[in-house]
Amino acid sequence: MASRISESGGDLDENSEINVTPFIDVMLVLLIIFMVAAPLATVDMKVDLPQSAAQQTKRDDKPVFVTLKSDLTLALGNEETARETFAAELSRITEGNTQTRILLRADKLVDYGELMKVMNLIQRAGYVKIGLVGLEAAPAG
Repeated sequence: MASRISESGGDLDENSEINVTPFIDVMLVLLIIFMVAAPLATVDMKVDLPQSAAQQTKRDDKPVFVTLKSDLTLALGNEETARETFAAELSRITEGNTQTRILLRADKLVDYGELMKVMNLIQRAGYVKIGLVGLEAAPAG
């Protein structure tokens, strides 16, 4: 609170008015600071990149799904296959391209050792890009 000295006597009268001038000054200073700082927060760096003559690599949009069911049967895509003919069927589906991504999905009741046997089958067939498929768990909370 501000106080004012009155001319009439020796008592100080209480003034309940708020002096807004310092408040406006502070707000204007903050406004100027933010106006100056905002463009500095976004960095814009100009770089002249060289051009490349390399062809874009074609990304394999359709990976091959290998499914290991709970009864340990294998399926390539939607077709069941025997383990003995698995490598030949995989090569037929991928047209011999060993760079094809293979996504392996297995039933949760399948033993880890059986899953590793299927991964070894895929690797022996020459495929090294193997991914495991699972369901996304709900966040704990």
